[in-house]
Amino acid sequence: MNVSFIRLTVVAPGDSPNTDGIHVARSTMVNIADSVIATGDDCVSMGDDLTQVYIHNVTCGPGHGISIGSLGRNLNERNISGIYVKNCSFIQTQNGVRIKTWPSAPAAIILPNLHFENLIMQNASNPIIIDQQYCPWNLCNLTVTCD
Repeated sequence: MNVSFIRLTVVAPGDSPNTDGIHVARSTMVNIADSVIATGDDCVSMGDDLTQVYIHNVTCGPGHGISIGSLGRNLNERNISGIYVKNCSFIQTQNGVRIKTWPSAPAAIILPNLHFENLIMQNASNPIIIDQQYCPWNLCNLTVTCD
């Protein structure tokens, strides 16, 4: 796959639940550029089996920022590699860039070639966050691993 989202505007109320602006997974060569995403949830979210994603000149907010994951919920997930986030702004976001893995994730999750460059944070509560205990709605068993 080779797809581009350029000069896109995605808007939803800041308090709207589960309204990711763009979600990509199981793809290669995805370009998201020169866009504004204000949805109250993830500006861009990325799932498994994803390579060569270029996100540049994107303004996020309000919302949760740019997220990789959540990963590790299922045993058959594939790796993510070659993620480039450059020249992006995060305004009134809960997070800037975030990596989320489930507490039961196997130890073999590999995320090579992640690049974050020239990011501007304005009132971002967690500018960079790696959450290895991601557990939405507190429905996780923290003592069981899936490997």
